[in-house]
Amino acid sequence: MARFFKPQKKKSIDTKHKAMTVERLDHQGDGVAFEGKKPVFIAGALPGEDVLVQLTEDKRQFARARLMKVVSPSAERIKPFCQHYRTCGGCNLQHLGHEAQIAAKQQTLSQLMKKFASADLAQDAPVVSAETGYRRRARLSVKISKTGELEMGFRQRSSNDIVTVTDCPVLNTELNALLPDLYTLLDGLRGRRIVGHVELVASDAGRVLLVRTTKKLHEDDVLRLTAFAEQSGLIFYLQQEDDAASRVCGEQPFYSLGNQALAFEPQDFIQVNADINEKMIAQALEWLALDENDTVLDLFCGLGNFSLPLAAQVKSVVGIEGVEEMVSRATDNAARNALSNARFYHANLELDPAETVWGKESHNKILLDPARAGALGVMPYVAQSGAERVVYVSCNPATLARDSQVLLENGYKLARLGMLDMFPHTGHLESMALFVKD
Repeated sequence: MARFFKPQKKKSIDTKHKAMTVERLDHQGDGVAFEGKKPVFIAGALPGEDVLVQLTEDKRQFARARLMKVVSPSAERIKPFCQHYRTCGGCNLQHLGHEAQIAAKQQTLSQLMKKFASADLAQDAPVVSAETGYRRRARLSVKISKTGELEMGFRQRSSNDIVTVTDCPVLNTELNALLPDLYTLLDGLRGRRIVGHVELVASDAGRVLLVRTTKKLHEDDVLRLTAFAEQSGLIFYLQQEDDAASRVCGEQPFYSLGNQALAFEPQDFIQVNADINEKMIAQALEWLALDENDTVLDLFCGLGNFSLPLAAQVKSVVGIEGVEEMVSRATDNAARNALSNARFYHANLELDPAETVWGKESHNKILLDPARAGALGVMPYVAQSGAERVVYVSCNPATLARDSQVLLENGYKLARLGMLDMFPHTGHLESMALFVKD
């Protein structure tokens, strides 16, 4: 007998307000309550609070809910300092005091390392800096609303809707000062409907503005943008249709690390918090206990953020990166800083490096700084390398804990662990771990 596909009915969500007690924060900064044994994740809720919520997602293993009312607020709840906080998806922890944010992130890091890597270690003091004005780059979405108004800002959480932002307290103050005039400029363009996004970056050569459009701009618009950039002292890049971004005016952007200068393009990855970046590099170099005879392998090296400071202190550095353009950038940056002892290779670090030129070399110390997905593919190589010390810099504590297992199972011990306050007022957690060959 023929059988016909019969789609299952979507389970309806009970949207009645529910009273819940928040027990803890998850590793992204959302409150966690329980309905029976099922965790319910509630953005904006804090541990110890009694809240009223409305379910927005109800799965077998978990649910998500919208915070409707805080019935009994936590003593650690504070008033957010940003006028856009309730709608903007950029920050999600301004309702929690900064010191409490740091403590919560430290607790998350310890819990994940203990649960997944069976590693229990007192943390080093957190690496901190200013909690506002710290972002040296921002990508602003741009579109025209159904009513014809220009929207320029950040997307709402879990939404494609744009919140127009006229003041962003966590953005570098000189970039933040550009927002009102930039909005007026874009709103007056003939091609306002084809502007996709803009990027702002604070470099040591000056403020950078990149405008991305989905079609070619009218020449009048290009002239207006260029005039604005020149009058404002900006480094201006334009990226139209599928073309590469091109610099229209201004110098090559760069940022400084001590007496070194690292050139970059506005779409390159650079750490968002310049102060924490410098302190992070200093800590990593200290934890590696460097001397002039060391040969260091820098995995996921980017444009040389760690490689160049390393090369100034050791015999040789080999940097490996999966993005070919960044390998070229790192090579150029080494030459720019007269560092002849740093070499860079393009490689897929998900594949076994044993047969590569650099994989056959001996490195007595290793540093790795992967993206959020972690470094699972290269961890067996690192674990079998015989390196005396391995420093792992992570922007995702879950993948750090997972990848640590490989080192711990191969004769390494976790010697130091700490968090870096790279992203105040967000749930993002930067951390660093030192592994020493047992």
